[in-house]
Amino acid sequence: MEKLNRYAKLLFESALLKRIQRTGYAYLGTGKENVASHSFGVIFCAWILSEICLQAIDKEKVLKMALIHDFAETRIGDFNAVNKLYNKADEEKALGDAFSQTHFKDEILSIWKEYREIRTFEAKIVHDADILDLIIQLKEQKDLNNPYADKWIEYAKRRLITECAKKLVDSILEIEWCSWWLEYFFKDNESKNSERNS
Repeated sequence: MEKLNRYAKLLFESALLKRIQRTGYAYLGTGKENVASHSFGVIFCAWILSEICLQAIDKEKVLKMALIHDFAETRIGDFNAVNKLYNKADEEKALGDAFSQTHFKDEILSIWKEYREIRTFEAKIVHDADILDLIIQLKEQKDLNNPYADKWIEYAKRRLITECAKKLVDSILEIEWCSWWLEYFFKDNESKNSERNS
């Protein structure tokens, strides 16, 4: 029972990511997001990249890496690019403490270190997924007329590593953020109008 209590505490800690806000949006001027939402976006982007990049990859490791890439923020908070100029945090200690007394602590720390070193293809995919998720949010803000989003997008694009992510970002930037549902909405309404008029 005591062992299960440790995992229960870990689940409560993970839930805190739903309430920790990403701080960079204050500098952008529009938009908001919590760390859990961002982590979901990174996981989804990493999965898509692992499917479209034509290279052998350990998908399970990619998804685990994406899942825990910002987990330490339960204990250190979210430092944006400006904050990082002045603040330092011991992410490794925070992550180690978060997963202490669990049977997979060593695996988590190993995956996190691999991610931070960005040497393996899996780490490069998750690195790029982190940036892609930001670009997706920025593209939405651009389409909603934030005049600064373009500058952030250009900066973020330069940080991409893999060719598949660079190609995907071109497609992301070509389409409107709402196109996935808008085309169906108007297509459906046009067909209903045609049926009524015939």
